[in-house]
Amino acid sequence: MFNLAYSLEKIIEIDGTLYEVDMSFDNILKLYDLFNDDEIDDVTQVETALLMLLGVELELTIQGKSEVLQQIYTQLISGKQLEQAVDIQGNPMPEVANDNKPPYSIKQDAEFIYASFMQDYGIDLFEQQGKLDWRKFLALLDGLKGDTRFKEVVNIRTMELPTGKGNAKQREKINKAKKAYQLKE
Repeated sequence: MFNLAYSLEKIIEIDGTLYEVDMSFDNILKLYDLFNDDEIDDVTQVETALLMLLGVELELTIQGKSEVLQQIYTQLISGKQLEQAVDIQGNPMPEVANDNKPPYSIKQDAEFIYASFMQDYGIDLFEQQGKLDWRKFLALLDGLKGDTRFKEVVNIRTMELPTGKGNAKQREKINKAKKAYQLKE
């Protein structure tokens, strides 16, 4: 959770030992690349991910390593605690399927994101590699102004097509822009 009253948490406890997690945005992006690589088996992905995040090899079973990785993801990377919602009486609520994909890809839109961070914040993301925390990166990305290239592209992708007579040219123009900026992934 992002709370300005406290420092961003980067420490995780594993079997009584505290480890600092490398939460730099570029490290987390590389982590997602690792998990999206179908040529790397699951065991290697888990072990490599923990090495990337902790900088040390853990003497645990693969099941234990997988649980630690899930703990890191849940507590630090995703920013969402996996708590089941409850109703007024405390009964568990049914889970709602959420298959809304974001209208952007950090990988595909990298140039737009880079340019927008420079435009809005004066931040060179290459100079921030190894420094800027993943959660700060996401907050800054979400807070970009509407006149940045990244936000303009996202706006095009999510734009509703006008209906009614006399809007054929406008619909055609919007469809052309949507096609030019559609996500390939």
